[in-house]
Amino acid sequence: MDKIIDQISSFVWGPPILILIVGTGIYLTLRLGFLQFRALPYALRLAFSPKRQDKASKGDISHYEALTTAMAATIGTGNIVGVATAVVLGGPGAVFWMWATALFGMATKYAEAILAVKYRVENSKGEMSGGPMYYLEKGLNAKWLGILFAIFGAIAAFGIGNMVQSNSVSDALESSFSIPTWVTGITLTVLAGLVILGGIKSIGKVTAFFVPIMALFYVLGGLVIIVMNFDIVPSAIGLIFTDAFTGSAVTGGILGTVIRYGVARGVFSNEAGLGSAPIAAAAAKTDYPGRQALVSMTQVFIDTIIVCSITGITIVMADLAGSGLEGGPLTSASFALFLGETGEFIVTIGIVLFAFSTLVGWAYYGEKCFSYLFNDKAVPIYRAIFVAAIFLGAVQSLDLVWGISDIMNALMAVPNLIGILGLSGVVVYETKKFLEVAKKEKEQERLGKAS
Repeated sequence: MDKIIDQISSFVWGPPILILIVGTGIYLTLRLGFLQFRALPYALRLAFSPKRQDKASKGDISHYEALTTAMAATIGTGNIVGVATAVVLGGPGAVFWMWATALFGMATKYAEAILAVKYRVENSKGEMSGGPMYYLEKGLNAKWLGILFAIFGAIAAFGIGNMVQSNSVSDALESSFSIPTWVTGITLTVLAGLVILGGIKSIGKVTAFFVPIMALFYVLGGLVIIVMNFDIVPSAIGLIFTDAFTGSAVTGGILGTVIRYGVARGVFSNEAGLGSAPIAAAAAKTDYPGRQALVSMTQVFIDTIIVCSITGITIVMADLAGSGLEGGPLTSASFALFLGETGEFIVTIGIVLFAFSTLVGWAYYGEKCFSYLFNDKAVPIYRAIFVAAIFLGAVQSLDLVWGISDIMNALMAVPNLIGILGLSGVVVYETKKFLEVAKKEKEQERLGKAS
C-alpha cells in the first residue's frame, strides 16, 4: 500500500500539475502587468503598518492577522525539511527555481485572495466564510468543483495540517531532548486546543503574536551564519545560479531534475495555487478585495524569498548534500557545522515552532472545508476531532497518512486553478478598481503632508 501511495503521490506532484501551477502564475503575472514587483513595497507597508489596517469593514480579523494566520499554515516543516530535500535531489540550483516559482506564485496568491474576498459569504454566526469552494460555486457556477476542493482540503487538514506536524514535533523533541512522544502529544494537544477551540479570532490573535517571533528566531539564526561566513556566501549563491541552468551537481547532470525539485518544493512550501491561504484571506476586515490581496501576496515573498533562502543558502554553504543526510537532519547538520550545538538547537526549535503554527493555521482551513460540506453546526464536532488527532499523530507512525494527505494537497490545486483561470477577468477588473482607489489615497496623503 505504501508503494502504491508513493507512486500516486509522485504522479499527482509530477510535471503536469507543476506546469499548471507555474503556468498560471506566469499567465497572471502578464495579465496583471507584473503587479507583484511593482506593488510589493506598498503591499508590505499595508501588511505591517497598524495605521493602514481596515477596522471599519466587514470581517473577523485584521489584514495583518489574516496574513499571519496564512503564514502560520504556510511557514512549516517544508521551509526546513523541504528545502533540504530539494537540494539533495535537485542540487543547489533547485534553490533558484524555488525563488522563480515564488516570484510568479505571488501573482497566483494575489488572485486567490481577491476572489476569496469578493465571493465570501456571512455564515449563521455572522462570521466570514470564503475560499476556492465559494468562488468556484458563486463565481464560476461550478459547485461540484467547490465540493471536490472542500473534500480534498478537509482530508489534507487532518494529514499534512495536523498529524504529520505533531509527528514531526514529537520526533524532533525525542531525538534532540529525549522527551517521550506521549508527553509531546499531550502538550501539543492542550496548547493547540486552547487556540483552535476559540475559532478564527483566537487563531488570529495568537498567530499575530507568535508567527513574527517564530520566523525571526529562525531567520536571525541563519543570518548570523551568513554574516559570520560572508566570505563563502558569494560562491554559494554563484553555485545556486550556475547549477540552476546546468544541473552539474546532479548525478548525470540532468537539468530537468533541478527544475522539477526546485519548483515542487517551492510550491509545497508557499502553497501558491493550492487554494489554502485564501480561506484565511476571506476572514479579513477589508473594504476592497484588492487591498487584502496585496497583503496576502507578501506571504509568498516572506515564506520562500526570505525563510526558505536562509535554509537553502546555509545548506549550500555547508556543502553536506553528499553526506548521505537529507531532510531535517541535513539542515540541522548544516547549521551545526557553523554554530555547533546552538545551530542544531535552532533547527530543532524551528521545526517545533513551524509545525505548531501549521497545526493552528490548517485547523481553520479544515474547519471552513467541513462547514462548506456540511454546515456550521458541524464545526464544534470538527474542532474536537481535529484536536484529538493531534495526540494520535504525535505517537503513531504516519507514512501512509503522509502519502495520502500529500496527494490530497496536490489535488486541491486542480479545482482551485480552474477557478482562478476561469475568473482571471474578475481579478483584472478588481485590480484596476482598487489601484484607482490606492492612487487617490496616495494623492490625498501627499496633499495632507504638504499642508
